[in-house]
Amino acid sequence: MSKIFTPTNQIRLTNVAVVRIKKVGKRFEIACYRNKVVSWRNQVEKDIDEVLQTHTVFTNVSKGQVAKKEDLIKAFGTDNQTEICKEILGKGELQVSDKERQQQIEQLFKDIATTVAEKCLNPEVKHPYPVSIIEKAIKDVHYSVKPNQSAKQQALQVIKLLKGFMPIERAKMRLKVNCKGIAAKKLKSIFTKMDSFELENEEREGNDLTIIFLIDPGHFKEIESLVQSESKGSAFLEVMSYKEMITDEHF
Repeated sequence: MSKIFTPTNQIRLTNVAVVRIKKVGKRFEIACYRNKVVSWRNQVEKDIDEVLQTHTVFTNVSKGQVAKKEDLIKAFGTDNQTEICKEILGKGELQVSDKERQQQIEQLFKDIATTVAEKCLNPEVKHPYPVSIIEKAIKDVHYSVKPNQSAKQQALQVIKLLKGFMPIERAKMRLKVNCKGIAAKKLKSIFTKMDSFELENEEREGNDLTIIFLIDPGHFKEIESLVQSESKGSAFLEVMSYKEMITDEHF
């Protein structure tokens, strides 16, 4: 009886999520477990074995066609399958069905709206907007969700768009800075020139100056850097609260 041979360059897999990348004119694919690719990219999942169905690089997952060693070296500079899989995971395009893609976009839309609602308020009443209002506003300005960008990145873009459509601004941080000497005077001068700066309290004791103020969170890193550089590390910066808004449900 003659033997039936299965080609050694073919591996059959089922129920997979495929991540694809093109390099040097060739297509390379890896087979992953569904819902794990996004977790890996968000650094929630750190075990590569929980993401990959097999540490194998394919030219076509659905047909089980394995990539040739010489093609891998030419495209990636190595034939280390696991390292190549990690690169494809990070840079490749996740292949999903139309239904899955629509579900992902709908979820991303909700995440964007939730992020905006958490970070912003109505400056006229210092009160946050319900997520439902933000969702409607995003639709009204005809924002198109970008599937390859995070909700946080897109929330910042949406906030800029909404500012021309409705009263909305980032909820401010309350900061406290204690410094002395010439640095104190210079720092206060710089802070007061920032658009969103709002002085709440100022206390002087000799050469020491303590100021409490509100500022747009987007300025925090700049302020942190200024405090360090202008005071040569002698000033103290404290975050007193991350969001200043009225949150009473019965407002």
